[in-house]
Amino acid sequence: MNIIKQNQSAWDKKVEDGAVYTQAVSKEIIEKSKSGEWEITVTAGKPVPRDWFPDSLKGLKILCLASGGGQQGPVLAAAGAEVTVVDLSKKQLEKDEYVAKRERLNLKTVHGNMSDLSTFDDEAFDIIVHPVANLFVDDLSPVWMKMSRVLKDKGVLISGFTNPLLFIFDDEEDQKGNLVVKNSIPSCSLDNLTEEELQKYISSNHTVEYGHTLEDQIQGQVDAGFVIAGLYEDDFGGRRPLDKYIKCFIATKALKMKVN
Repeated sequence: MNIIKQNQSAWDKKVEDGAVYTQAVSKEIIEKSKSGEWEITVTAGKPVPRDWFPDSLKGLKILCLASGGGQQGPVLAAAGAEVTVVDLSKKQLEKDEYVAKRERLNLKTVHGNMSDLSTFDDEAFDIIVHPVANLFVDDLSPVWMKMSRVLKDKGVLISGFTNPLLFIFDDEEDQKGNLVVKNSIPSCSLDNLTEEELQKYISSNHTVEYGHTLEDQIQGQVDAGFVIAGLYEDDFGGRRPLDKYIKCFIATKALKMKVN
């Protein structure tokens, strides 16, 4: 199967269904952002600490990578940044385009894959914002490396990702409120499916997801030339059984440091 095509179609369907991560921000939020009262998330709900950003975003070039949906990009643009949003889903990008047109924001969209940033020059951006999305690619190393290439020296990378513990449990049982260990890490949501189950998975427009190790998530950034400068955890807000035991999301702030 074509994983990229499957995930693109799945996210387009999420937009049609009105999923939470496809809901564009309101006019009121944009007005507050323009006045300096703004926040964004890169995990499930906990805002990114304000001091992870410079005091002012005016004139800064920000790449919102795999970040369509009319949420992070428009807020940062309203706060004064020059924003580029890259996403695999055209319908997600339409959300950003809608808000940008409505509010006359300095924002452009690029339809593309987070694993291919060849359209951008070296050191093109001051900040990269990368919400929970790298679970949709099988190999993280090229993603971190390419983000490093397009980020300026001393630039900031703010990433959200999943704790691999989330993926060791049977997803169907988890939805019922039962924690049943099934998978090893690294893993893929297609692992161990029969041909019949695979066809059902595809026809149901499910995203294909990968459970990455913490080493790939954190050391992978270090190997790409980043220094971790901040970290926090987040959860599903009580919506999943694991929230009782551990937080399933992690966010990091990393600085690109050139090695002489």
